Amino acid sequence: MATIKPFRGVRPPKEFVEQVESRPYDVLNSEEAREEAGDNEKSLYHIIKPEIDFEVGASEYDPRVYEQASKNFKKFQDKGWLKQDVNEQYYIYAQTMNGKTQYGLVVGAYVNDYMTGIIKKHELTRRDKEEDRMKHVRICDANIEPVFFAYPDSSVLDVLIKKYAATEPVYDFIAPIDGFRHQFWIVGDSNDINTITSEFAKMPSLYIADGHHRSAAAALVGAVKAKANPNHNGTEEYNFFMAVCFQASQLTILDYNRVVKDLNGMNTEQFLNALNKNFNVEKKGEDMYKPNRLHNFSLYLEGNWYSLTAKKDTYNDVDPIGVLDVDISSRLILDELLGIKDLRSDKRIDFVGGLRGLKELKHRVDNGEMKMALALYPVSMEQIMDIADSGKIMPPKATWFEPKLRSGLIIHKLS
Repeated sequence: MATIKPFRGVRPPKEFVEQVESRPYDVLNSEEAREEAGDNEKSLYHIIKPEIDFEVGASEYDPRVYEQASKNFKKFQDKGWLKQDVNEQYYIYAQTMNGKTQYGLVVGAYVNDYMTGIIKKHELTRRDKEEDRMKHVRICDANIEPVFFAYPDSSVLDVLIKKYAATEPVYDFIAPIDGFRHQFWIVGDSNDINTITSEFAKMPSLYIADGHHRSAAAALVGAVKAKANPNHNGTEEYNFFMAVCFQASQLTILDYNRVVKDLNGMNTEQFLNALNKNFNVEKKGEDMYKPNRLHNFSLYLEGNWYSLTAKKDTYNDVDPIGVLDVDISSRLILDELLGIKDLRSDKRIDFVGGLRGLKELKHRVDNGEMKMALALYPVSMEQIMDIADSGKIMPPKATWFEPKLRSGLIIHKLS
């Protein structure tokens, strides 16, 4: 069963929150962070993307950059731009996108739950990315950014969250980049804290929705600290890492689409004929076509849109991986026809989050950068949980969650 705890969050005073908050470190590059931070010395990018404090082109993996993250974190606290709460408490973080609001509980997740599989993952992690985040966590001695979990729906927690949502939030703002609303409440009542802790203790599993590398890094740092402490007793703050946990039914997963540079030596006619082996191919013309059901795909090629529907014998409905459209398209189009074997490393393919829409796919093909685009029907949260429960791993680039968590609203110190 899942173990969580409240913690003394490190947060910006209300008057500074919109200057401090930022997008997550991994959704923009160094130059974008430099531009967004501008002359704002309070921007969290100085902690999560501290290469912006160095010359243009400085590597984000330079040892000086990690040192700068630690110095800037201390500076933010010394200046009063970040302050630590006096008491251990939980927090509620709400995001509103296109009129829909999802409410997350900000908790200290248990390192041992990650190590033993109670906190379940559905994606592989890369060691280099893990090591980068481990260095950042170690040198700052804090989880600067949260990870994104899902939990099985709970009517008890739903009632509790709604009670707080009816009150005035501590933070309430519209983010400048995504245009979404972000709100934040403090759960300081001891009875409510106990209710949250006990309700999570009834849950057999928590699920990583987004932030697999941050989860792995945070858990590994906690495990290393435990091993290095001769007086370790399991209650130390480093045994926990910061997560925002949302009810699974509230989450929005968008399509995660593909654009490809060439047709692997085939012309358009040959490629469309080859698709007929495993798909029913229907030309839709110049009007944009979006997949409307599982196993239906949208292809954009040479100014035309096509509907591709996988034939019945091409997938296995009882296999949690084999039923996925990302697996079907990877096997039967990207690998078999286009020779793209490794989605993580092949330079002929790129990925476009569904928030950008079909227009972005069309644009990248029409401008000559890419030869074709493939749009997929989004994965469901139920599919993700089934895969995590089965102990299997999803193919790369399968899920795109929106809205993304804003960073800088809350930080968790490890000591």
